[in-house]
Formats: sequence, C-alpha cells, structure tokens
Amino acid sequence: MLFLSSNDPQEGSFGLILNRPAGQVVGDLLTEKILGPLASVPVFVGGPVATDQLIFASFKWHDVTQAMECRHHLVIDEASEVAEEGSAVLRAYIGYAGWGKGQLEGELSQSSWLVQKPEPSVLELERCPGLWREVTSSFGPWFRLAAEAPEDLSLN
Repeated sequence: MLFLSSNDPQEGSFGLILNRPAGQVVGDLLTEKILGPLASVPVFVGGPVATDQLIFASFKWHDVTQAMECRHHLVIDEASEVAEEGSAVLRAYIGYAGWGKGQLEGELSQSSWLVQKPEPSVLELERCPGLWREVTSSFGPWFRLAAEAPEDLSLN
C-alpha cells in the first residue's frame, strides 16, 4: 500500500510504501552513530527508487480535516525531535516511489492504481501483513478475489 505524499503534474510525485517493514530498526543500519530514540525507529522498504538512501518520514493524522500529513526527508535532528515529542508516527525508509512529470497522471488515466483516502490505522505496525489484502478487498468482489490469490500463482 502506497502513501502518495506529494503530487504535482509538472514536478512529479513522491510516495512511500506503508506495509513493507524491512525487519530492522535504524540502530541496525546506523551502527556508528549515537541515535538515542531514533535507534528503535522501524525501517521500511519505501519503494524502488534510491534504495541506497535512508529517508526519515513522519505521519500525523488530523482529526479536524480527516487527512494524514506526511513530512519526508527529515534530517536526523528533525527526526529526533519527532521521536521525542511522540506527536506523530516516525518511520525510516530505504528508498521511495517516484514518478516524473505527468507520469502518475498517465497511469491514473489508465486505471493502473486503486485510490483510497487513508485512515489513521494504516500506520499500525500489526496491520502490515494483511493491509494490502484488506484495502484491496474493500474495492469489491473482483478485487477481493484478486487480493486472496497467492503471490506465486503456481500455488493456485
């Protein structure tokens, strides 16, 4: 499941995958640094672009607007502040998903993506294993069938 953080037809788009934990925390990757609360921040696979980079992102749900805010590319000091405050969900990402000028709009016009407004619970770590199936199934019976198909179709 991808969270689209920024989208501009002229500038391109940026997103992070929400349900692909890497099974590590920041302290496992940055062993030479004193990280304090950042050491225990979970690491996720963010997408196929720039997989040699570690990106910090914070997610904050706003009850009034019913919208999720994502601040990405936080520097270590900003990420530390978010971790200490505890007012947002902080994650680290290896890579991200990105599109060039007009690319995502073209994919959307071809119905290549299912689009849904996020709920705050999509950030709950325990939901990660079933999140894609759960969200995909909510689009109707055909999508529910596709979501339940095994990843390896030879097992079908």
